[in-house]
Amino acid sequence: MTTRFFGAPVKRNEDRKLLTGQALFIDDVELPNMLHAAFLRSQVAHARIRRIDVSAALKRPGVVAVYTANDLGTYWQPGPLLVPPPPIPGIVFDVRTQVPLAKDKVRYAGEPLAVVVAESRYIAEDALDDIVVDLETLPAVVDLEAAVSAGAAVIHDDLGSNVASHVRQTKGDYRRAAANADIILKRRFRYEHGISSPIETRGIVAQWNARGQQMTIWDTTQAPVFVRNGLAAILGLSERQVRVIAPFIGGGFGPKIMIFYPEEVTLPWISMRLNRPVKWIEDRLEHFVATTHERGQIHDAEIALARDGRILGVRDVFLHDNGAYNPYGLTVPINSQCTMLGPYVIPAYDSTFTSVFTTLPIVTPYRGAGRQHGVFVIERLLDLAAHELRIDPVEIRRRNLIPSDAFPFNNEIIYQDFAPLQYDSGNYEPVLDKALAAIAYEKFVREEQPKLRAEGRCVGIAVACYVEGTGVGPYEGAKVQVQSNGRVSLVTGIGTQGQGHFTSFAQIVADQLGVDVTEVDVVTGDTDQFYWGAGTFASRGAVVAGNAISAASQVVRKKALKLASEVFECSEDDLVIADGKVSITGIPGKFVSLSELAQRANPMRGAVKPGTEPGLESTQYFGPPSGTTANGVHAMVVEVDPETFELRILKYVVVHDCGTVINPMILAGQIHGGVAQGIGNAFYEKLAFDDQGQLLNASLADYLLPTALEIPRMELGHTATASPLNPLGIKGAGEAGAIPVGALFAQGIENALELARKGIELLEIPLSPSRLYELTRKDGK
Repeated sequence: MTTRFFGAPVKRNEDRKLLTGQALFIDDVELPNMLHAAFLRSQVAHARIRRIDVSAALKRPGVVAVYTANDLGTYWQPGPLLVPPPPIPGIVFDVRTQVPLAKDKVRYAGEPLAVVVAESRYIAEDALDDIVVDLETLPAVVDLEAAVSAGAAVIHDDLGSNVASHVRQTKGDYRRAAANADIILKRRFRYEHGISSPIETRGIVAQWNARGQQMTIWDTTQAPVFVRNGLAAILGLSERQVRVIAPFIGGGFGPKIMIFYPEEVTLPWISMRLNRPVKWIEDRLEHFVATTHERGQIHDAEIALARDGRILGVRDVFLHDNGAYNPYGLTVPINSQCTMLGPYVIPAYDSTFTSVFTTLPIVTPYRGAGRQHGVFVIERLLDLAAHELRIDPVEIRRRNLIPSDAFPFNNEIIYQDFAPLQYDSGNYEPVLDKALAAIAYEKFVREEQPKLRAEGRCVGIAVACYVEGTGVGPYEGAKVQVQSNGRVSLVTGIGTQGQGHFTSFAQIVADQLGVDVTEVDVVTGDTDQFYWGAGTFASRGAVVAGNAISAASQVVRKKALKLASEVFECSEDDLVIADGKVSITGIPGKFVSLSELAQRANPMRGAVKPGTEPGLESTQYFGPPSGTTANGVHAMVVEVDPETFELRILKYVVVHDCGTVINPMILAGQIHGGVAQGIGNAFYEKLAFDDQGQLLNASLADYLLPTALEIPRMELGHTATASPLNPLGIKGAGEAGAIPVGALFAQGIENALELARKGIELLEIPLSPSRLYELTRKDGK
């Protein structure tokens, strides 16, 4: 009897390669006659380019070429707008996208000015010092509010201001809600910049084969098909002439889906020009400015409530920092705007945001992609309301949860998938109850916390709820093929950055075809192996690619049964697939192997019958009608030293509903990783810029990352409300661990230090020990 793999905690197929050093990463790519590139980056945030003199660099031994924007000729052009704005009435949107090399003007410190190509990276780096750059420094634009004030320096001269977009979305009548409210609370919230800090930074290798007229690119991208299509167009090649390979990637987290980074555009052009392969690997210092950042936002929000804690309405006006360019359109601020509604019934909602150009590095989605901000604002507003109304923080949340019989729940405003924001399914209260039971909320509040406080310990508890929009389209595809040796091949267009695709995808196939999960060979991220696909982002891999894989596997299963029925001259209903063979039900000794069926499906003689096709294989695609909505609750017990503000997490609980679970062990890993990044985002990580746009902490000695010592053991729980939007009932889970952590930390620290009693509110993220010291010492408190 074949083991049922779907839903089982199967160990990861890919780990042997990774643990034995056999996995291929970008820097492992070594080619004959390969050159190395280094980029000269602007050391000022805003300036006009008067002159760039590369003559001395060209004289350095080992330097092969040096290029500036002027050398690129007509190849120089701004990058694409990756996601156009949704069809929101009254929207204002101006797009300005990044360029291969700065021309005429630089707009952030770190923007590339020139590229040196040399026989080694060492020589290329040394030659950067030979380049003479003459810049006319202009005022930097760092502060969001200052950026939109009168008299601010304009970053894109043709726009006349630094406003990139202005969007207002409403549901219900907030004015009426406020007029009927018993209480209205207003606060300002801040959420600061951070970076993704993957183990593997970005890199690219480009190889032009002039004789074969073929371009091969190894790239740390989350979207290899989009990169292939885009580069083929701007290089003047057909898509068949360009192959993009995204091998094993040491963490993506969102910034590696940005298209196109300057390095991605320039290296293929250089390889074609020199007819030699070229490699560039981002160093850790470069990562702080060359890879896109997560978002900075300022929210002025208010909540209108009845005396019993029911939400009547919410209004929010916020500024969003694009950085110098906005290639990702409105994705991040739209996510913030939509996610602020949370798992709650909010009858009236009025949200307006203005996205702003600044002289800081580009902002694009990073794990959570703006959802953290919306969750932080609504969860903090509920905490403040609970204190004001003297209602338990958990109880005020419970009173406002969307009831289970209200799904699908229409929030009316437009989401990033261009459709009204509708939660497809959910049952929120059991998730909350399960989290409360796991954290022992009542016992802690009534018994443990008073006892610990009597001992002089500052211990607090926190509970935060959230929703996560997942599984957006447009589509993904998969090809499943039984090979003549009996092994099964699965190829899909998405890439993998550690999500366990080689295992979870294999589990889907193994169940349908009755083979062991180790007998499924999975290929991802190679445009020559699978031609179409969107990429790995927005918690969509299992939802979209998983359903395409399931569909292709089902077709192959039907083909195998049909072929076997012809062999045995029996009905397909009398056959069973198990252990790599098809047998007659009740007669396991009478069977035909999948290997033999694959050979029969591709005969050396005879004709293929009309209506059939050779090969025991199928290619299928799946595109969801809209995104699915996962949800969850995080709970934490935390202890804070009131003198040093050292923080210790005593217990951490996550209960999550992501629909049908393919592999609970891989899902647990996703949650663990998300929480780890959320903790860094909430308490440790902050990019500090001065008023000239200079990054002051561009090293891991100064930019704090949590280590294994700071990440607690987690207790995980799951409920499953299947999504009606896809056959497998899956919802995404890739970003769930990171989304509510900021709100959780603010609530837990406030509770531990009894700050509400002292009139101190935590309304910003991150909350580092030094920042907590400043906040709690204001006005002598």
